[in-house]
Amino acid sequence: MMAGGGFAQAASPVRAAYLDRPPQDEVIYFVLPDRFANGDPVNDRGGLAGDRLKTGFDPADKGFYHGGDLAGLTARLDYIQGLGATTIWLGPIFRNKPVQGPPGQESAGYHGYWITDFTEVDPHFGTKAQLKALVDAAHARGIKVYLDIVANHTADVIQYRDCPTAGCDYRSKADYPFVRKGGVAGAAINDGFLGDQADRQTARNFARLTRPDFAYEPFVPKDEATAKAPAWLNDPIWYHNRGNSRFTGESSTYGDFSGLDDLATENPRVVQGFIDIYGRWIDDFGIDGYRIDTARHVNPEFWRAFVPAMQARARAKGIPNFHIFGEVAETEPGMLARFTRVDGYPAVLDFAFQGAVADVVNGKVGTDVLAHLFAQDALYEGGATAALQLPTFLGNHDMGRIGHFVRAAHPDASDEEVARRVVLAHALLMFTRGVPVLYYGDEQGLAGEGGDKDSRQDMFATRVAAYAAGRLVDGGSAAGDHFRTDGTLYRSISAMARLRTAEPALRRGRQVVRAAGDTPGLFAVSRMTKAGEVLVAFNTGLTPITAQVEVDATSRAWRSAHGSCAAAATAPGSYRVEIGPLDYTICVSEVGQ
Repeated sequence: MMAGGGFAQAASPVRAAYLDRPPQDEVIYFVLPDRFANGDPVNDRGGLAGDRLKTGFDPADKGFYHGGDLAGLTARLDYIQGLGATTIWLGPIFRNKPVQGPPGQESAGYHGYWITDFTEVDPHFGTKAQLKALVDAAHARGIKVYLDIVANHTADVIQYRDCPTAGCDYRSKADYPFVRKGGVAGAAINDGFLGDQADRQTARNFARLTRPDFAYEPFVPKDEATAKAPAWLNDPIWYHNRGNSRFTGESSTYGDFSGLDDLATENPRVVQGFIDIYGRWIDDFGIDGYRIDTARHVNPEFWRAFVPAMQARARAKGIPNFHIFGEVAETEPGMLARFTRVDGYPAVLDFAFQGAVADVVNGKVGTDVLAHLFAQDALYEGGATAALQLPTFLGNHDMGRIGHFVRAAHPDASDEEVARRVVLAHALLMFTRGVPVLYYGDEQGLAGEGGDKDSRQDMFATRVAAYAAGRLVDGGSAAGDHFRTDGTLYRSISAMARLRTAEPALRRGRQVVRAAGDTPGLFAVSRMTKAGEVLVAFNTGLTPITAQVEVDATSRAWRSAHGSCAAAATAPGSYRVEIGPLDYTICVSEVGQ
């Protein structure tokens, strides 16, 4: 470890090949460290003493730490690499407030989103040295590592003296302006402050904002006066202090997210502070990308400063393909695209894809829903080419797992049908445009009973009774550990990942929708490159399909990459496909053959 907390980088005479992979080449494995593998039981309580309300550790409760850590992840890199993942996206690993919540409703920060110290690894997960060991071991295998980061809020530390017992409702800028204490008729404070609109977000203007009690009277409990790091984060002046968000209007960016302390990201000091914080993690660990939490709850001006600063920091570190994508929980492509055009994000998580694929695979809608989705790729900054970098996914730690969605939509279906629909969903994820994100445990058939805590199961043998009592996608028991590599889902996804790696068109090819309909059934896309065309055809229905699909007129000779493929086009520009129920085919043509 170097002076100042950095880590020395071993000199390498050969440039690591993984650095040259563009974001669209990746297969991302998203994992919550606490729920994956326990490599070091000594850190289970995070170095804290006392009961679970002090340490946060209770492996029998869904809402507390279970013991997974960075050492466990490092020990399981063979498993992740065997699945075909090329990037690991870690849930936040920064030091969290161990436990928070009202009496009787407490839970722990096992998920990582209640950060107090942005400069340290949470001791429940290990140490900076263990993070460095994980990143280095991953890089040695050609696997990238992305960190999940937060700039919208910190843990809930700041309290309000005049908060009603029913809760701290949001107090707007109109009713409680920055220059009055207690409302428009209150006493004058912050004399000369001209507000925080985009053209006034200057250090000179914010120097006039000296008091944080314009809406509520914030205070920091004495025993938490120095809980946050860097130290400047302990001063309420750097927060909005307007009460709980209603998740509409201005409260979406100025309100506390379920009580979490909402940072004043319009303030230049806060902007520079977070550029410094997250730039340092790139410098010290060679991180390859950032997934940014709660992106929609931060003002665009912050992101237009922060994102280029992170890209520049990564380039200076020799990381030219640093992937940045924001979490915007929105299923309308136009709203998602707004964050690439207005906020300057290179990419956002494609929630629209998730909703469309889940409905299509479950037969709730026709395959034309996917055609409509992809037609809107033009809305993103950079158009369809930029859409290749959108991380796509089937479920996550908030909404739930694809196995749950399928089973809920088909409660009377056989386990075989449920499993086939889940495999088909993964094929749509892997072979249509975008960067596929695999949610840890889906490859083992974990399904759960819903979202949030119900979708955050342990990969190691769980002590949570509800997790152990669950059923896997194939009908098996969810008890025991889940690291088998011979199961149907693991083998199917691994084969898909290998095929995606082997065929550049499936990663980088321009996508052309070839066939879609208003009922469950055929959906086909071509992935086009100068080298040729790859036709991917899916059947979301329960009966076999035989159909003619338009292809490029120069695509004459074909070979099978998956499923049954005719050796030649039926006629120039027309190709015959045959697909079984809930199945797919991938046929490869070389231009001019």
